[in-house]
Amino acid sequence: MTGRKNDTPPEDDDLPEAFDLDDTEDGDGAGEGTGEGTGEDTGATAGGRAPLPVFEAEPSPLGPEARGVDVISHAVRRLPLGPGVYRMLDEEGTVLYVGKARSLKKRVTSYTRLQGQSNRILRMIMATASMEFVTTRTETEALLLEANLIKRLRPRFNVLLRDDKSFPYILVTGDHEAPALVKHRGARRRKGSYFGPFASAGAVNRTINALQKAFLIRNCSDSYYANRSRPCLLYQIKRCAGPCTGEIEPEDYAGLVAEAKSFLSGRSQMVKKDLARQMEAAAETLDFERAAVYRDRLSALSHIQSHQGINPQNVEEADVFAIHEDGGQYCIQVFFFRTGQNWGNHALFPRADRSLGVAEVLESFLAQFYDDKPVPRLVLLSHEIEERALLAAALSESAGHKIEVAVPQRGEKRELVEHALKNAREALGRRLAETSSHARLLKGVGEAFGLTATPRRIEVYDNSHIMGTNAVGGMIVAGPEGFAKGQYRKFNIRSQDLVPGDDYGMMREVLTRRFSRLLKEHADERKAATPAPEAAAADDEISEDTSALPAWPDLVFIDGGLGQLNAARETLSALGIEDVPLVGIAKGPDRDAGREKFFIPGKPSFMLPERDPVLYFVQRLRDEAHRFAIGTHRARRKKDITRNPLDEIAGIGPARKRALLRHFGTAKAVSKAGIDDLMAVDGVSESVARAIYDHFHE
Repeated sequence: MTGRKNDTPPEDDDLPEAFDLDDTEDGDGAGEGTGEGTGEDTGATAGGRAPLPVFEAEPSPLGPEARGVDVISHAVRRLPLGPGVYRMLDEEGTVLYVGKARSLKKRVTSYTRLQGQSNRILRMIMATASMEFVTTRTETEALLLEANLIKRLRPRFNVLLRDDKSFPYILVTGDHEAPALVKHRGARRRKGSYFGPFASAGAVNRTINALQKAFLIRNCSDSYYANRSRPCLLYQIKRCAGPCTGEIEPEDYAGLVAEAKSFLSGRSQMVKKDLARQMEAAAETLDFERAAVYRDRLSALSHIQSHQGINPQNVEEADVFAIHEDGGQYCIQVFFFRTGQNWGNHALFPRADRSLGVAEVLESFLAQFYDDKPVPRLVLLSHEIEERALLAAALSESAGHKIEVAVPQRGEKRELVEHALKNAREALGRRLAETSSHARLLKGVGEAFGLTATPRRIEVYDNSHIMGTNAVGGMIVAGPEGFAKGQYRKFNIRSQDLVPGDDYGMMREVLTRRFSRLLKEHADERKAATPAPEAAAADDEISEDTSALPAWPDLVFIDGGLGQLNAARETLSALGIEDVPLVGIAKGPDRDAGREKFFIPGKPSFMLPERDPVLYFVQRLRDEAHRFAIGTHRARRKKDITRNPLDEIAGIGPARKRALLRHFGTAKAVSKAGIDDLMAVDGVSESVARAIYDHFHE
């Protein structure tokens, strides 16, 4: 399976080649936004083989206005009976649905009969203007490809895994003579062994902390390791074996690394028995100091397996999934068990049509979930799914070893599922309560600031800098489901004409860049009035998703007083935008929270009642914008502080920079060195020495 994130847009060569049944000559609509390409990724998705076979359809005699059953009936004529994946597209080329079939012909034929179809399927059929197909060798390949396409294209009528969270892993690095034990999140590009996923960064940190005590493996950076002349504090407190200064022989350190990998791979009992044997052997030879070391390591391993509440006795490696539905929303709780311990749990809320059963949602969810994650040898489910055997075969093919998918009925495994189901019920209950409360707050915001409808997208802007240095602007977004962190944006202030500390000028630059891009990319959406959440829910049974937020804000908060607000209003007016509501938030006297003053163009300033829930909500929005902006500023400032002048010289990489610093001590000393002195450094030729000298002596 591939490892792309949910929010990564499909590129031209990302998706397998498909034939288009639209009758236009250049594939208008169907080719745009669907990402059909060369078919190179198809083989990788389905087991790393050659590209899957495709075939072309005969030109359709139907006119461009054809929809629904007519289009589907024409597509059926030349479809094969073999397995494959099909895509249904609307008139604009947007993918409505991605499905897989054991027999493409039989499955697509079922859409030509309207009797007995659910409202969701009927709406999908009637909106279909064209179809695309890919044939596969087996049904398991079709299942893997379907999950891959759903995650990339996010079709409206599919069950969608909305949480694009990348789970953290533990990485034992493999690109260094002395491997390190570090936390890793994101694409697994670095060479080494990855263990996980963990449900949270906290679970990773706790495990790494205990593993350091048990196996004495370093967790410092390679640069820190390379510049040590004596052991660091971690060596003194017995959390590192000190390979940086030769406190341990390389082969002995490699043995520690191998033990850590064995423990994390599920062979925890074997590792513990081996440590116990070595402890007893040391005690028998009266080497009590060495025996105490093994004792402490055994204690650390026991701590890893006991620090969380539920730890199975007979399940070494498994993922547990339980689903609960209430109020048309779904919650899937997943628990990760590795090496006989609980590596945490996480609640996910897939987007699905209300008419689907929980088993259907769980089945569609699982293939997407494992599209970019390693699969354990055992997957436990709370509900029986129709194609459990097919899912197990597909996951086994992707993982390269046998995967068991089970629905336990009794015993310890059933208790694990029941525990996950209880957590799913509680998580969904909390979410429904928060959603209801959030909807009331949004409605209150609309009433408090004179909007014609309940806002669906609120944007808040703030700036951060110190005396004008490392100036950044931040934009946060809130919608019907709370903060939409995937749509936050940061703006590095670029203008060279700004006077340092000119907050008004910074706000003008941020808003100019933001709304100029909106005009360029989403000008058409601005013309349509944004419906209230209640109206949207009535028109469409599919739950809202943060990715479905409108591009244009219904309300913009500016963190600042009347001056900041006027700067924002003038900026938008210069762009020809007069219909976006603006509100300035000025801190109260003595910067007291609860006494904020609000400014709206053309109206007198006002304050909200001190105990008004809407005021608390607006304060949360303002504080989140402030947190985001100042966090971005601090990150930029930290990077600026740690930047080395040698980094700016072309041809000076990490090795030469390290050699120069070892020879001269500091970058300042390098800047004062002559050409002959620079040439005395290993790896610095005359041309490189002259480039360094010229850089500091322009």
